[in-house]
Amino acid sequence: MLITICDDKKALGKEAASLGAMHIRKAIREKGICNVAFVTGLSQIETLRNLASEAGIDWMKVNVFLLDEFIGLPAGHEASSSTFLYKNFLNLIKGVNSFTAISSDPEKVEETVKYLNKTMAEHPLDVAFICIGENGHLAFNDPPADFDTKDPYIVVELEDRSRRQQAGEGWFKSIQEVPHQAITMSIYEILSSKHIIVSCPDQRKAKAVAMSLFDDITPLSPCTAIRRAGDTALYLDRQSSCLIFSDRRS
Repeated sequence: MLITICDDKKALGKEAASLGAMHIRKAIREKGICNVAFVTGLSQIETLRNLASEAGIDWMKVNVFLLDEFIGLPAGHEASSSTFLYKNFLNLIKGVNSFTAISSDPEKVEETVKYLNKTMAEHPLDVAFICIGENGHLAFNDPPADFDTKDPYIVVELEDRSRRQQAGEGWFKSIQEVPHQAITMSIYEILSSKHIIVSCPDQRKAKAVAMSLFDDITPLSPCTAIRRAGDTALYLDRQSSCLIFSDRRS
């Protein structure tokens, strides 16, 4: 794992986007297409906007996927991963080959997961842009995460710490408004990506970052799974990296 500590989140976003752009261009050169997955959230804004401004990427040769989506959100809700990605990335570029949204319709969960799993089987990931949640989750794989399933997407119950983070970031007025379930890309599928880029700024992520580097690799610490990936680049700023110069959590 390559760990890069940047001065601030703006520098972090620029560095992470630059590496991601390099991998995307390389995949397009080698096979004519690139499959990319994105996580959403405040921590990703700088990376996404910098990636959208990268030169020399033929986005019409890129297939875009989401890492997760809440179940039960109304269409266009600001907390929707699709809404976020359109606002902070897709609307900033000319277009992509395809964008596979995740339906939040609670009446179509089984149908949605079946479609997503079939689609992902046909589109192995080249690059995954991810983050680490305050509770150590990857995507919405909250602890204890399912490390065994090989299904690309699964339905999960969100723990209260994860739901509090969503309210704390301002996506919902209170934790009571945050859905209890989500569709998420599985740990196995995330780790299957040829390249993983983790953009993780801010003080509130410091304990989770330390968890990812120092805890035993178990379902109780989902973020530790990134240490199993073949090619992972972890980008931190000074705030999120403050506990990793030896384990300083105690």
